[in-house]
Amino acid sequence: MSITGHSELDAIDDPMDAPKGTSRRGDAIFRGLAAGSGVIVIALIVGVAAFLISQAAPALAKNKANFLTDRVWDLGNLAAPSFGIPDLLWVTVISATLALVFAVPVSVGLALFLTQYAPRRLATPFAYLVDLLAAVPSIVYGLWGYQVLRNYVNPVQDFLSGTLGFLPVFKDVGVTSGIFLASIVLAIMITPIITAISREVFAQTPQFHIEAAYALGATRWEMIRTAVLPFGRPGVISASMLGLGRALGETIAVAIIISKVADFNWSFFSGGQTFASKIALSAAEFDSPTKTGAYIAAGLVLFILTFIVNAIARIVIERGKAFSE
Repeated sequence: MSITGHSELDAIDDPMDAPKGTSRRGDAIFRGLAAGSGVIVIALIVGVAAFLISQAAPALAKNKANFLTDRVWDLGNLAAPSFGIPDLLWVTVISATLALVFAVPVSVGLALFLTQYAPRRLATPFAYLVDLLAAVPSIVYGLWGYQVLRNYVNPVQDFLSGTLGFLPVFKDVGVTSGIFLASIVLAIMITPIITAISREVFAQTPQFHIEAAYALGATRWEMIRTAVLPFGRPGVISASMLGLGRALGETIAVAIIISKVADFNWSFFSGGQTFASKIALSAAEFDSPTKTGAYIAAGLVLFILTFIVNAIARIVIERGKAFSE
């Protein structure tokens, strides 16, 4: 104790008593770094879009077919090429959408099991196992789907075509390795992504929401339905859109699994090519600016498609937040 009657501890500087100039300088630096990061991301997106447009425009100007409606891809005549994307667009969108339909219920169920039902000693290692699925290379999924999973999916495909074959989308077209098989493999590939994000969101549900539901006499499922799921809905939507983006852009697995077909068909059991697999398998044709521009034009459509998907997801999330408030 000093002669002034104050403790010697008073001599220790309080971190909160730092000079205001230092604090403001740190805030300014952090704000500048954050703003710079945002500008870099926007610049990258704009740069990619500008590159795709500049490279695709000359080929689109020479295109003698309707790029959005004509089912033709003939780049033999470089002076007057003909190429369209409706077949690629259909296979890309349908395979990714089916994958999302298969993956989301399983992923949400896994996330709820790991956060609400499973004991911690089981949930932790099980979560690690699910996360490890994301580390499996795409080519391994493709080979496994074609060599192994196809043998189990084909009986299901035959049953669906025999039962619902009167619908065009379930018509049997004689393809044993098509969109339906690829969508199941894609669903397995995106399940770890959706599960991991959904699990983290569900785990952050405010405890007083949970206790309030139990206090009103809710069962565990009623608590999940009224407290956990509403709180985690924006996160699940974000996770689903992230998984959809992965499915839309998947290349190697889809290229291995989906068989090429001569004629277009609306059936889920048909073959075809996605934007990504078409570009990857045709890399040997990038021997002229016109041919390269045609494939870059297809890539531009995929870029726009993923951008639209993420924009829609953002709108849905913001509306969900506004509704919950």
